[in-house]
Amino acid sequence: MTSLANDWPALVLNADCRPLSYYPLSLWNWQDTVKAVFLDRVNILAHYDQLVRSPTFEMRLPSVISLKQYVPAARRPAFTRFNVFLRDSFTCQYCGDLFSTQELTFDHVIPRSRGGRTSWDNVVTACGPCNLFKGNRMPRDIGMLPLEPPRQPTSFELQQNGRGFPPNHLHRSWQDYLYWDTELEEG
Repeated sequence: MTSLANDWPALVLNADCRPLSYYPLSLWNWQDTVKAVFLDRVNILAHYDQLVRSPTFEMRLPSVISLKQYVPAARRPAFTRFNVFLRDSFTCQYCGDLFSTQELTFDHVIPRSRGGRTSWDNVVTACGPCNLFKGNRMPRDIGMLPLEPPRQPTSFELQQNGRGFPPNHLHRSWQDYLYWDTELEEG
C-alpha cells in the first residue's frame, strides 16, 4: 500500500450536494472520512481506486461524500484577512492587479491614525507598493480611491468569488459536484 498521509482527500458536500466551501475547498483527510463513514454521518458518492484494509475489513477510499445532516451556511462571514482578499478577488483595489495571498496586504481606506476602523467597511485588499505609497493619507487627497467601495460581503458572495479560484489539483471525481449549478453559456 502507498503512503496515505496527505493523499486521498474527500470532497465534502452538504446534504444538498453542494460543497460546504469553494475556497478553500472543503476537504477531509482519508482518516476523518473513514471515521465519518463508520459513524454513519455521510453518504459516499464516489470512490478512489485506493483500498484501506484491516485484518477483517477492506474498503475503497471515498473521494466524494455528502453529509447526512444539512449544515446551514453562516449568515455573516467572519472578518478575516483571507475573506477580505476573497471579497476583493485577490485584486489590489488601487492598481487593479491580481496577486497571490503572499503578495497582498490590507489597507485601511481611512487610516487608523485618522480615526479609521478595522472593519469590512474600511478595509480593502492592497498590494505592497500601493499600500506603501498611500501610507496614512486620505484617498481623495492623493487620488487613490478603491476600485470598489469596501463593504461586508454575504457568505454567498464569498462562495461565488471562491469558484473563480479553483485549487491546483481537482480529482476527476470531484468535477461534477463542484460546478453542477454553474450557469451555462448559450451558443
